[in-house]
Amino acid sequence: MQFHVDGFRPGDPDVAPAAPGHRRPGEPLPETVDVLIAGAGPAGLCLAAQLARVPRIRTLLVEPKAGPMEKGQADGISVRSMEMFQAFGFAEKVMRESVWINETTFWAPAADTPLARVARVQDVPDGISEMPHVLINQARVHDMYLDLMRRSPTRLEPDYGLKVADLHVDPDATDHPVTVRLEHTTPGCEGQSATVRARYVVGCDGARSTVRSAIGGALHGDAAHQAWGVMDVLAVTDFPDWRMKSFVRSRDEGILMVLPREGGHLVRLYVELDRLGEHERVADRGMGAADIIAKAQRIFRPFALDVKEVVWWSIYEIGHRLTDKFDDVPPDQVVTRTPRVMLAGDACHTHSPKAGQGMNVSMGDTFNLGWKLVAVLTGRADAALLHSYSAERRAAAQGLVEFDHKWARLVGARAEDDGADGLPRVAREFVNNLPFTCGLTIRYERSALTGAPTHQHLARGFEIGKRFHSAPVVRLADARPMHLGHCIEADARFRLFLFAPAGDTGAPGGAVATLCDWLEHDPASPLRRHTGPGEDVDAVIDTRAVFQQGFRALDHGALPTLLRPHVGRYGLCDYEKAFCADLKRGEDIFALRGVDRGAGCVVVVRPDQYVGHVLPLGARAELAAYFAAILRVRG
Repeated sequence: MQFHVDGFRPGDPDVAPAAPGHRRPGEPLPETVDVLIAGAGPAGLCLAAQLARVPRIRTLLVEPKAGPMEKGQADGISVRSMEMFQAFGFAEKVMRESVWINETTFWAPAADTPLARVARVQDVPDGISEMPHVLINQARVHDMYLDLMRRSPTRLEPDYGLKVADLHVDPDATDHPVTVRLEHTTPGCEGQSATVRARYVVGCDGARSTVRSAIGGALHGDAAHQAWGVMDVLAVTDFPDWRMKSFVRSRDEGILMVLPREGGHLVRLYVELDRLGEHERVADRGMGAADIIAKAQRIFRPFALDVKEVVWWSIYEIGHRLTDKFDDVPPDQVVTRTPRVMLAGDACHTHSPKAGQGMNVSMGDTFNLGWKLVAVLTGRADAALLHSYSAERRAAAQGLVEFDHKWARLVGARAEDDGADGLPRVAREFVNNLPFTCGLTIRYERSALTGAPTHQHLARGFEIGKRFHSAPVVRLADARPMHLGHCIEADARFRLFLFAPAGDTGAPGGAVATLCDWLEHDPASPLRRHTGPGEDVDAVIDTRAVFQQGFRALDHGALPTLLRPHVGRYGLCDYEKAFCADLKRGEDIFALRGVDRGAGCVVVVRPDQYVGHVLPLGARAELAAYFAAILRVRG
């Protein structure tokens, strides 16, 4: 963590100095904003947290509820989301508070007993990520984002008690083309409304999204016609795996899932209830918490379940739905119009909670969108960049909906679907699908943001279009062991990781020094073309290098100046740009990620932690062309 770059500042380094000119809570609504976000759920807050860091962006976040969430809804955090939380700076806090899911067990009837443990599986495969799979109340995730926003330069906070009633887009307007009518939902203020004009609107307002309806969107898909109950309980039981993630299938009463929650005592149960008729809704059955408890007790037999307190419960029907497009531009107008209204989270895709992906994919949506909005609103990129949001995230959501459609039915598979070895089919498929449920299978297709795999062989473990798979390194200047990916912050900057060829020490004449000299000084380099006058050399593209030698074999002071730049108001040296393989612990990043030792390479990482390109160290034209297709030339 770096601070004091612009002078000594006492106190909590996570609290940024307040930027002038921003609205404070309780003040009248603004007439215009840069971005209006509808909905303060995971998607909306993930986006707001990114925008709040940029003083020049004016954001309004509205939420119909009276205040922040306290309990209920989602709880599963995939390893991919934990990697994202690391970029925001609160992964360690989540790890401290949450329950870690290390093992998953499977229970089914056996010959001599109604229930027996028939399989157990390691929940996160070794080496897939440095992060754990955890469970924590969604409300606490909200709190993390809210704290981040309050400590940001803009001191952004949600406006509770407001919802989007309707909106209109004027495609011919050049400034604030989206007119939004907001309605008050606070008791005593119902029916009162206000109008705000925005440059962009992002609908994170759930499955019944008003924003989606206003742009003519709709969710398409199907329902499984199966009712499920979910409840968070404090209970006493003799079920042996009460603190394990468990799938329990009874002989005649259906199935349930046990999900231990944070705090050591709270547990969530997902319980299979009744089949529904073709045109029947869950509400028609009039079921409640008592029905969920009674069904869970029958499934658990011969184990006892004595529920002492129901903290939260809900009954829902499984559905899998997806909207046609994640923005307001008709397909036949993509060339002539750029998006002004975008959708994220449940507003554009819904699915069952069985695989624990809903909150994770929703945050993934706006983590993808956030840096693009920042780039456009700060003038670093043309508005056409926003077309890539729908293209990339709808494909990701399509994969989720298709997976969840199959998985929701596998969870309910009966004994006749098991293999000859008696292993439940759900256990076998669970193992096969672990990379997906960890959130690590999303691959963005080739585009201006995702390069061709021509040189993928130079770094086989950094797959183009997939998330940057971090690995251990040692920072050269202070010999600190760390993960390379942890220097990627949610700050809308690109990263260039230069992996040095064997024998390269960073000295003049070597491949790393030669490339760094070009990047820093040549007018054709992307750093010179896309960094504005007066900005630090790493303001847009942050360059770092990784060497094969141990840290004692290199001299930090002999590195090229781009790897020890002088930044900030005082021109202080940044000592955190150079790393070495962790030879002491035997965790060599070159071996772990299949980096060509003889040639080295450049790995381009997008602001959302996805690999944009892999190139040879000498591929200057290709590197410049990659950024020229995304960023504007700065004069």
